[in-house]
Amino acid sequence: MKKIEAIIKPFKLDDVVAGLSEAGMVCGMTVTEVRGFGRQKGFIEVYRGKEYEVRFLPKLKIEIVLSDELVERTVNIIIENSKTGDVGDGKIFVYPIEDAIRIRTGQRGEEAL
Repeated sequence: MKKIEAIIKPFKLDDVVAGLSEAGMVCGMTVTEVRGFGRQKGFIEVYRGKEYEVRFLPKLKIEIVLSDELVERTVNIIIENSKTGDVGDGKIFVYPIEDAIRIRTGQRGEEAL
C-alpha cells in the first residue's frame, strides 16, 4: 500500500476529484486546508494603505491511501487535473504504508481501505 499526498491550488480540487471519480480510482480521501510557499514565495498586499507581505499562500493537501497497482495512474490523474503551468501548482509525495486498520471491523491491510 502507498499514501499519496498532493499539495494543490484550492480551485483545482473539484477537477482532481472529478478526474479520480471518473476513473474509479479512489473510494476515499482526506482534504485539508494548508498554507505554504515554495518557489512562488508569496506576494505584497495593500490593506488600508499599508503594505504587507503574504508569505504563506493557501493550498489544499489531498491524502489518499491505495494499493500499489493504482499509484501511478492516480498520480497521473492528479497531475492532469491540477496542472495550470504556473509556478505554485504544487507537489505530490508518495509514501509506503505498513498497515491500515478499519476501526469498526478490525480489518487490516488492503481490506481496510
